[in-house]
Amino acid sequence: MAFENSIIGQIGNTPLVEATHLINKKGVRLFLKLEGNNPGGSVKDRPAFNMINEAIKRGDVKKGGTLVEATSGNTGIALAFISKLLGINMVLIMPENSTEERVKTMRAYGAEVILTPADVGIEGSRDLAFKLRDEKGYVLLNQFENDDNWKAHYKTTGPEIWEATNGKITHFVSAMGTTGTITGVSAYLKEQNSNVTIVGAQPADGARIPGIRKWSPEYVPKFFNPKKVDIVVDVSEEEAKNTTIKLAKEEGVFAGMSSGGSVYCALQIAEEINEGVIVAIICDRGDRYLSSTLFE
Repeated sequence: MAFENSIIGQIGNTPLVEATHLINKKGVRLFLKLEGNNPGGSVKDRPAFNMINEAIKRGDVKKGGTLVEATSGNTGIALAFISKLLGINMVLIMPENSTEERVKTMRAYGAEVILTPADVGIEGSRDLAFKLRDEKGYVLLNQFENDDNWKAHYKTTGPEIWEATNGKITHFVSAMGTTGTITGVSAYLKEQNSNVTIVGAQPADGARIPGIRKWSPEYVPKFFNPKKVDIVVDVSEEEAKNTTIKLAKEEGVFAGMSSGGSVYCALQIAEEINEGVIVAIICDRGDRYLSSTLFE
């Protein structure tokens, strides 16, 4: 199926813009990859399409079939709109404390949404997804173990960044959730230049930052390879929130809290180097969080 003229064909090729106010250090430049410009509003459009499309190619799911997936939000929105366009039913499972905007958006696209207790987190949602797969015969994409997740970024996000920086990128910074973005982009960039430094943002102990996770050992995404990440920076809720607000007020970039975490790490790196080109992922758009306390 050709997608060039459909909304699916608009996934990717997102803008890369330079931060001109958050950083003022001669020899160091910071660029922001605006993934909120994807049609589904986040970086997750890329792996969502790749996972569904590859599953169709393999014959894992057919038109009229049903997919099930656990999500904290952005992946679910992407899966919801893409699955319907491809004639596939979508059941999404997420914690009940997810923002209202996300739940309503998924349902608007026609997905069935099941909410799990907040106290069991996304891990509880993942457990229910496996249960529905076994009991109802749904096809589980399992973004946390699916190689088509990170390969989407190897095929698209990485090459876009390399081309847009004319191969001059020295540091790549991303929040770590499913770790698909950082894994795929790292794999591509390291092939082009092994000296590119890959930086991952993770929550500090006790911090709750939507889109960034520090997984318990049994839930660590199966495809994640720690060797793909050169530096891991812990981010507090306050640091992520304050940077998210600064992004909006000082750069005109309206994004979610995970993007604030990513940019906070990028700014830490900028302080430590004398020259370089840093690219940070802006995961999604801020309007997805207006019902939360993020911008209060």
